[in-house]
Amino acid sequence: MFSAPAVILHGIDQARAALRPGLPVILLSAPAAAGYAGCGWWRALADLAASEHPDTPHIDILDCGAAPGLAMAALRIGQRHLILAPSSPAFPAVTAAAATEGALVLAEPPPALDLAERSALRRLVPWLRGDIAPGLL
Repeated sequence: MFSAPAVILHGIDQARAALRPGLPVILLSAPAAAGYAGCGWWRALADLAASEHPDTPHIDILDCGAAPGLAMAALRIGQRHLILAPSSPAFPAVTAAAATEGALVLAEPPPALDLAERSALRRLVPWLRGDIAPGLL
């Protein structure tokens, strides 16, 4: 669906590191981050990092776990790419609501490099360049 590699972020420093190389990237929240960090936190993090690296092509995706209410709240504050567990009974309704806003709900995250992993920052640029296959993370 998206052609850029994804990186899982846990804070602003990791977002900055992901955008700094200037290579296309998907900024991905940690699993179910909307539930423990909040939709507003994610929007603020993604917007701040993007403002500091305006020429880096990217999108950001917030993982809402199985919480449709959080997904709807994220849509209301302008989040355009979400992950919602397809097991959520409200998945079809949230997907339809997102479509009316020009947003997209994914059933699962793309393969990603988790920047909290040991030595992940050292692997970041090769990952973004496509030199490391997802199965070799």
